[in-house]
Amino acid sequence: MTETTRPDHRPDRRPAEPPAGERPGEFPGGPALFRLDPRVAHLNHGSFGAVPVPVQEAQAALRAEVHADPDAFFTTLPDRLEQARTKIAAHLAADPDGLAFIANATEGANLALDAVPLADGEEILVTDHGYGTVTAAAARRAPVTTVALDPALPDEDAVRETVLAAVTPRTRVAVLDHVSSPTARIIASPRLIAELRERGVTTVVDGAHAPGMLADPLATGADFWFGNLHKWGYAPSGTALLAVAPQHRHRIRALVPSWEDGHGFPRSVENRATADYTGWLAAPEGLDLIEALDAAKVRAHNSTLAAHGAALLAEIPGLTPLPHTDGLAMRTLRLPPGIAQTPDAARALREEIAARLRIRVLIWPWPGGGGIRICGQIYNRPEEYARLAAALPDQLLRNA
Repeated sequence: MTETTRPDHRPDRRPAEPPAGERPGEFPGGPALFRLDPRVAHLNHGSFGAVPVPVQEAQAALRAEVHADPDAFFTTLPDRLEQARTKIAAHLAADPDGLAFIANATEGANLALDAVPLADGEEILVTDHGYGTVTAAAARRAPVTTVALDPALPDEDAVRETVLAAVTPRTRVAVLDHVSSPTARIIASPRLIAELRERGVTTVVDGAHAPGMLADPLATGADFWFGNLHKWGYAPSGTALLAVAPQHRHRIRALVPSWEDGHGFPRSVENRATADYTGWLAAPEGLDLIEALDAAKVRAHNSTLAAHGAALLAEIPGLTPLPHTDGLAMRTLRLPPGIAQTPDAARALREEIAARLRIRVLIWPWPGGGGIRICGQIYNRPEEYARLAAALPDQLLRNA
């Protein structure tokens, strides 16, 4: 979103990295806020998130309300969605009129790309770090140029220069990750978005990991931005947002027509007839909880945990830490050469680690050798990362 559309703009406030070797403590009361299986080390929050108990209870109460009087619930729904959206906009320093509830990032990509007029010969730029279904949405609409981003690129400037070098006079749209899922680093920096705009490129930012993990998730200044609340925002599954700059809102069309079409964006894209809206209505409870816990403290704790885990894994022969963005609650390392080179091999290793070790991590494929991503969340404990570091070498030998 542009600065003029976002009141109360706040600069990005990233927590400082912990001193090397520091063992973080537990977040007071953190594990008790979730109903996760205690026998499993859940180190993969970034893939599916986890819903805190207070948010689960809020959603359960909403579902009971639906069953008690469906007519009353659905006839008042548009106004209640607007109220929930307005609360969330306040948390994100966003314009509620430019924000809409959607189900996930892939839906956001399709809505955004449908709103961009494309002429014959114009192209969409993506990167090889992009989420598969988001990249597929781009490929359905125009020829795609894929920018190869070496996971070892040292910093945001190197990423920015690599993306800009791929822009040609045919580039009409750029679809970029805010925080890349496999490598856990910032790609769509405000400077990159500004330079693409100067070149006449419409920017579509996949902010799947931004709400709840970044202090100011809408700071990129993109034309279109979408992000999941069900990852780091403590919202129920299937809860995401689409933010659209003012000049594009009139072109947003719901993927399926509804009785709210006449109201235009955002109400037109939020109406799904008799769908389950309880997750969206409960979503403000998740962001309220983060604020009640002290959002800056939550972000700092989660980043410290991820850094601690990455430091332990870096001691394993053959694992190589990758450059990262300070303050993020995810870290990645390259696996030894030859391991997890393909999606099937990565999936198999991920599931073997889950089955044998009762540890959930992300294994991502890459030519020559894939990577491992770990996350930090307030329900995690330092000993869970030590458990992974102790058991992973033998597991990797099985897959060598």
